[in-house]
Amino acid sequence: MKICEAIERYIAYIANERRMAAGTVENYSHDLYDLASFARECGVEDTDELTAREVREWQMSHMELGEKPGTVKRRLASVSGWLRWLRRNKLLDRDIMARVSAPRQPKHLPIFFKENETEHLYDEGLFADDFWGRRDALMLRMLYETGIRRAELAGLKENSVDLGALTLKVLGKRNKERYIPIENELAHNISEYLALKHQTVEPSEWLFVGKRGGRISEGMVYTIVKKYMSSLSTADRISPHVFRHSFATHIMNEGGDMEAIRQLLGHASLSTTEIYTHVTRERLKEVYRHAHPRGRGKSS
Repeated sequence: MKICEAIERYIAYIANERRMAAGTVENYSHDLYDLASFARECGVEDTDELTAREVREWQMSHMELGEKPGTVKRRLASVSGWLRWLRRNKLLDRDIMARVSAPRQPKHLPIFFKENETEHLYDEGLFADDFWGRRDALMLRMLYETGIRRAELAGLKENSVDLGALTLKVLGKRNKERYIPIENELAHNISEYLALKHQTVEPSEWLFVGKRGGRISEGMVYTIVKKYMSSLSTADRISPHVFRHSFATHIMNEGGDMEAIRQLLGHASLSTTEIYTHVTRERLKEVYRHAHPRGRGKSS
């Protein structure tokens, strides 16, 4: 089978059957057709002719362009998923990726907001006293108190919230549902917001709406977070995802169970959640350096 034909069929599969997010499908498509173009320059146009050598050389070409290890690793993940699909459908009889190694990616501790910074989200006067100000306040508080992703927040519907059971139903990656508990205060905030929403804007099933009506965009969520947190926080980066890191880090600092945090965040593997233990260790070191007589002024 021609490589481009195999890619076309795979892209149709992940878009129509797997129902992957449009952005993910676009990334996969870009990466795979980029590999196809590179392979064609090497004289390889059929899947039967494709080997680990072409994949490795394609990988190296991107590394030589100065791409970050994480970007190259993501490209290889696109290729790996495609090749697995080919093998599963008996369109390929060998494991090409077994001889391809992803570049090592340095581990960076997640950036998070300090607890005294997030406390300002509950200050009177931070948000405008109208529907849009109430919307912004609820969005930021919900990001912090539930740890949900930006796309998950934008995808919430009114019926995602069960005020009686104090739970939030979230549709995460790969369309996996999970339930997150919410506190009484947040439930009260949601109830007040919904009452105001029903009086102010056109009826909509979406919990958070934009000024033109309809579901709020993920880009607008990012803009709103930047608008408020840029003046409240000294974090190196300001984004909705920093709230997710803050949620997990603050629970971990208070002795929260890692498995519970994994479930709340919707992580598939506990190894993904373990990064927050490193954050906690760094915090303990900082406390020691600033508070213990033998630690002051000393590095770790």
